[in-house]
Amino acid sequence: MGNSFSNLASFQSLHIVMLGLDSAGKTTVLYRLKFNEFVNTVPTIGFNTERIRLGGAGASRGISCHFWDVGGQEKLRPLWKPYSRCTDGIVYVVDSVDAERLEEARTELHKITRFSENQGTPLLVIANKQDLPRALDVGEIERQLALAELSPSTPYHVQPACAIIGEGLDEGMDRLYEMIVKRRKSLKQKKKKQ
Repeated sequence: MGNSFSNLASFQSLHIVMLGLDSAGKTTVLYRLKFNEFVNTVPTIGFNTERIRLGGAGASRGISCHFWDVGGQEKLRPLWKPYSRCTDGIVYVVDSVDAERLEEARTELHKITRFSENQGTPLLVIANKQDLPRALDVGEIERQLALAELSPSTPYHVQPACAIIGEGLDEGMDRLYEMIVKRRKSLKQKKKKQ
């Protein structure tokens, strides 16, 4: 695919919202992407926002993204809807070790993807903490989150990752970028036919 600036030449910075339950590792993912190093974080009360030019060697290299990392505590989840409206992509971070909370993670993920504004929005699920013992594999995460039950118009990818060392994040962002480009091309073609 090469460097894909031409695919996004008509776009400004991509708007990406990062969601997930508290303690899943969203802020660790955000700052690993920004600084390419581990940053010790505290629970997010409200949101963090960063403009990041993606690194890595894949399709997303050099692409500018405006990330919104929205807190995952139950009292903050009502904020997910307004932050995810009209976004280019959703990054949903799950703790691969916390099997007891995957049902709650599934419920919240399905809520956010069912909003009409989010129909068809590309979804990257980061299966975080894969370095820890008892981490569920990607297939089990996909099954427990019931991703096959999402709207057929919602493209998704599950990426195994370890945010602390950055493993899997560049590959995940490449896949999200590819889904965004594909969706943009499809929307552009539909608009031309009208």
